[in-house]
Amino acid sequence: MSEKLPELRASDADRERVAEVLRDAMAEGRLDMTEFEERLDAAYKARTYGELEPLTRDLPAHGAKVSMVKRPESGDPAAIDWAARMVDHEPTSTGGFAFWSGFSRKGGWTVGRQFTAFAMWGGGEIDLREAYFAERDVEIRCFTIMGGLQVVVPQELNVVVKGFGIMGGFDDKATGPGTPGSPRVVVKGFALMGGVGVDRKLRRAEKLRLKEERRREKLERRKERD
Repeated sequence: MSEKLPELRASDADRERVAEVLRDAMAEGRLDMTEFEERLDAAYKARTYGELEPLTRDLPAHGAKVSMVKRPESGDPAAIDWAARMVDHEPTSTGGFAFWSGFSRKGGWTVGRQFTAFAMWGGGEIDLREAYFAERDVEIRCFTIMGGLQVVVPQELNVVVKGFGIMGGFDDKATGPGTPGSPRVVVKGFALMGGVGVDRKLRRAEKLRLKEERRREKLERRKERD
């Protein structure tokens, strides 16, 4: 975008690039949901560069830099850039314990080489959708006795599930390859009169992208009717 020509008409591609920056900012926690929706609405209604520029002025990748944002190898703007997810520091947590209680690990936490989870008459959630990885080979060990554990992984992650149940269940809905550069996560352990579930779910950025697509489709249909 050009700050020198604020009155220059913006194209659909310009509006979409701004929407991508806003979506990334939302996923990183720089914008809350209300701010994101307000700016996104303004972006799609913008007619000129001058109207678009203020929407990303306070964000890391704004203005002329929008078109230079690095994208994942897959070419999908909503896919995970695994190079950015690999970090060189200590894991945030190496385990979770629940006894008549619960625990949760989610958001931008750092996963180490091994994470051990135990739940007895309680439950735990291990969400890797927004996590960072200190190692490329990760082992998630899940053990539950009359309790429940839930492991949630993104669509792009390389996952192998090897657990089993004894009068319980170790459900695998996630085993499969990931996108290029993905870490390899092995989920193992057992469930005794309890349950462990391993599922692939959409990340927040993907949900927002789908929401935006539905919104654009509605706007296009409305324009056609008008």
